[in-house]
Amino acid sequence: MQIVIGSDHAGYHLKESVVNFLRELGHDLVDIGSFNPDPVDFPDIARSLCQKIRSGEGERGLLICGTGVGAVIAANKIKGIRAAVCHDVHSAHQAVEHDDVNVMCIGAQIVGAWLARDLVQSFLDARFVQDDDFIRRVEKLAQLEEEN
Repeated sequence: MQIVIGSDHAGYHLKESVVNFLRELGHDLVDIGSFNPDPVDFPDIARSLCQKIRSGEGERGLLICGTGVGAVIAANKIKGIRAAVCHDVHSAHQAVEHDDVNVMCIGAQIVGAWLARDLVQSFLDARFVQDDDFIRRVEKLAQLEEEN
């Protein structure tokens, strides 16, 4: 799977761990930074990552910041992106299965490297369930984007 990954400075070290894990699994990666722990603004990283998801350069995105909250707010401002903060395995797969989430946000100050691996694996293994109820709800999410 083609994955786009990015982090701010608070998520840099966890991102590096996740990058190594994704390579071990054989995924194709687009790493948009940050590339060191120097301060960077998470909205800039989120914009860059989400543009790549929207353009088709990546099927799924992973954003890592301190708590995941800033990243998910920024990502959800971008049309066509459905992002979720996931700090438990159930949310990581159900967000995709029920809500067709295409960007998962993780808080590096909340989860460690081992849990992050489990979250990423669950997120990437999940597929959107083609159930009428879930399809209708995701279509309504797209309609909400058009209203503003």
